[in-house]
Amino acid sequence: PTPPEGRLAGRALRFYADGPGRWRALAPLPTETAPGPAPLRLAAGGAPVAAALEILPAAFRTRSLRIPPRFLEPPAAARRRMALDRAAIDAAYDRPFAPPAVSGRFTPPVEAEVTGRFGDERRYRGRSEGIHYGLDLAAPAGAPVAASNDGQVVLARDCYQSGNTVILWHGAGLFTTYLHLSRVEVRPGDTVRRGQELGRVGSTGRSTGPHLHWGVKVDGLWVDPASIERLDLAPGG
Repeated sequence: PTPPEGRLAGRALRFYADGPGRWRALAPLPTETAPGPAPLRLAAGGAPVAAALEILPAAFRTRSLRIPPRFLEPPAAARRRMALDRAAIDAAYDRPFAPPAVSGRFTPPVEAEVTGRFGDERRYRGRSEGIHYGLDLAAPAGAPVAASNDGQVVLARDCYQSGNTVILWHGAGLFTTYLHLSRVEVRPGDTVRRGQELGRVGSTGRSTGPHLHWGVKVDGLWVDPASIERLDLAPGG
């Protein structure tokens, strides 16, 4: 009747009930996790279990970008705005842990070519600008953007860096993000269904052209959206 306890590669796992006598946890790992065995420790019903997962090399790519100078060295007014954006985003991610409230598998929010992969290192003038924590989908400006699964809108805001931004909460510490929209058609507090329109593709914020940046965060870590498409988180899935 009580959830198991466990850790994967030193990170605590959070379990939720998934039917009588069945428990499930989502287990993200940092992109910096070294290849090799990742120890798994579980305790269920007083019985300890030890195992390991094999972490494979990631083979992330490096890409060079042209970025407007105002995003590399933002003025004081922009830095104040960015601080407000960060506070609003942190509040959006501050949700209680609960079982996922989804319907079936996650689907891409727009059908388009992937032009930016998860884990790409972004460089400008030979200097690293960080890791790309999402997928860039090269849909045309104005194309509709759909919710990748059922969820609640916890942020709908024009942010300095990410432009018009929507964040959905799906339960189980899982969130999906939709960035650089030209238009937003939902409001915080709205409950949406998979496939429901959230807004339109654009190039707002720190963007080099029309596209959708689709991100997935689990338990505070960004994960590859392509990996979440392979999971069926509906009860008993």
